[in-house]
Amino acid sequence: MPVRLLLLCAAALAIPGLKAQTASQETAPQETARPVKPAVALAGRVTDAAGIFSVGQEEALSRKLEKLERSTRHQMVVATVASLDGAEIGSFTTDLANQWGIGRKGHDDGVVLLVAPNEQLVRIAVGFGLESVLTDAYCQGVIDKKMIPHFRKGDLYGGVNAGVDALIERLD
Repeated sequence: MPVRLLLLCAAALAIPGLKAQTASQETAPQETARPVKPAVALAGRVTDAAGIFSVGQEEALSRKLEKLERSTRHQMVVATVASLDGAEIGSFTTDLANQWGIGRKGHDDGVVLLVAPNEQLVRIAVGFGLESVLTDAYCQGVIDKKMIPHFRKGDLYGGVNAGVDALIERLD
């Protein structure tokens, strides 16, 4: 059975006029009878399908995420995609998380931070088991205050790194 995630927050990276979507605007994810092939193959704690990180940056993020998992057992992954292919970022992120099986079974404690640079969108999806710690308001604050300032300067890695640091600080 796939891990069900509560989608917490999304925001436009740098496009004025785009609206952030919150969990209250969404419908609950639907379970499917048969597995669907993930839009992106899981490559590890960091799946950089958009090719925005250097090897060193990807390794640094992976080390942080591995340390978090060792100390808390919570799983967090960072993913970038070249395109959402017309999909809504919330459902896209939930589908990836469920298909990848992020979080421990029975604990539902996975976190997926997804960046779609071509659409200029970012999403943090959090498993139900962590929703009291990584609330909608907290995740929106991470995106708005920690990540987007870097993104607006063209520093995608800096934004992702700042977001990961803020999430880890809250979970640790």
